[in-house]
Amino acid sequence: MTKPATAAPPPPRLYAAREPVFPRRVAGSFRTLKWWIMAATLGIYYLTPWIRWDRGPALPDQAVLVDLAGRRFYFFMIEIWPHEFYFVAGLLIMAGLGLFLFTSALGRVWCGYACPQTVWTDLFITVERWIEGDRNARVRLWKQDWDGRKLRLRLLKWSLWLVIAVATGGAWVFYFADAPTLLADLVTLRAHPVAYSTVAILAATTFVFGGFAREQICIYACPWPRIQAAMMDEETMTIAYRDWRGEPRGRHRKAEGAERLGDCIDCLACVVVCPMGIDIRNGQQMACITCGLCIDACNDVMDRVGKPRDLIGFLALSDERRERAGEARRRVWRHVFRPRTIVYSLLWAGIGIGLVVALFLRTDLDVTIAPVRNPTFVTLADGSIRNAYDLRIRNMHDTERTFRIGVRGAPGLALALEGRDGLDLAVPADAIRIQRLYLTAAAASALATGGRSPVEIWASDIDGRTRAEVETHFQGSAP
Repeated sequence: MTKPATAAPPPPRLYAAREPVFPRRVAGSFRTLKWWIMAATLGIYYLTPWIRWDRGPALPDQAVLVDLAGRRFYFFMIEIWPHEFYFVAGLLIMAGLGLFLFTSALGRVWCGYACPQTVWTDLFITVERWIEGDRNARVRLWKQDWDGRKLRLRLLKWSLWLVIAVATGGAWVFYFADAPTLLADLVTLRAHPVAYSTVAILAATTFVFGGFAREQICIYACPWPRIQAAMMDEETMTIAYRDWRGEPRGRHRKAEGAERLGDCIDCLACVVVCPMGIDIRNGQQMACITCGLCIDACNDVMDRVGKPRDLIGFLALSDERRERAGEARRRVWRHVFRPRTIVYSLLWAGIGIGLVVALFLRTDLDVTIAPVRNPTFVTLADGSIRNAYDLRIRNMHDTERTFRIGVRGAPGLALALEGRDGLDLAVPADAIRIQRLYLTAAAASALATGGRSPVEIWASDIDGRTRAEVETHFQGSAP
């Protein structure tokens, strides 16, 4: 009799249903550092749009403002125009290099301390702990059936989360308009629908990501856990469990054979404080954000049981091998300052210095010119040849200035401004003026009968302190 064929095992799942993580409160140096960084980052984010900065009557008084309508970016005394976007690009490159540098030196400390997902999740967990209690109380509340108390606590928690989420979305839109004016418009329902929709979208994502998705965003949505391996090497300082010291682990220290146990008492303190819900004793994992809370929890336990601290601590792979062999570990600075981090630092500093130099060398006058192509030239009644150009003058100063326009490089060309008797042109403060100008070559002259001839248009303020030139061509009658 033949046996029935056994069913094939189901394929592994690519996505596992979320197991709720209820991290326990912990005290220690790393937790204190997280508190300070959270307060600083949230304070900067929420308060920066309200900092005032006097730029005169023609400019906004907001210290940090992304003026999309005016196509400018204001940062305290610095004003970035659209043609100066390389400053923004340089800052983004510096941010990327800074992330590479910190990851190469200390692992995912950005993720553990300053990443917006981490900061807002930490804030939401703080609110949750304040309302529902610490880990054990929250676990019990999660497992129990719905009743009046559970509904009341959940509604209170969700309401506070929603307030934080709306404040987060509201703070974001304040960076793109005058904050006091926009706040009044939002409250009185006079703001543009784009403002309300932006606040709603950001509030919804903050509410869901910080309150419910939490560590799932770091594991499934963020690409950095998968990139970090390229930034780290055996000299990178990251969180590790000293298993050669902690194993074999065991709780019963007075039982027979306890002298063979390691320092780890298997209390799970490092697991229950982890916001990612992992066990660092299983080795380095993609989900670890290097926040250091497991170090605080383990050190507290080691102090209470009379064992040396740092059973879990910041450790490089090279030092791990040294400690296993009974050798002394290298000094921290030798891990931080090594060829890879030095190269990142030099690149980061070089770009920063270049941006600062460019910022101080830039002028407050910019001139561009565009020849009119239809037609490329006009033959006047006396036989002279005239070309038309659109001159664009950008006055990046907080006062109105008058500029004198001239031509250089082609003797015999006559310059005229459309609708004006002279060659002086007033440009309002912090504005762009477009002016049609004409270059005319006398009949039968070399310029009139020739082809394309290079010329240079210049603009200078009346006192001659600021001058800008731009090259173009004069088109004669010859093809």
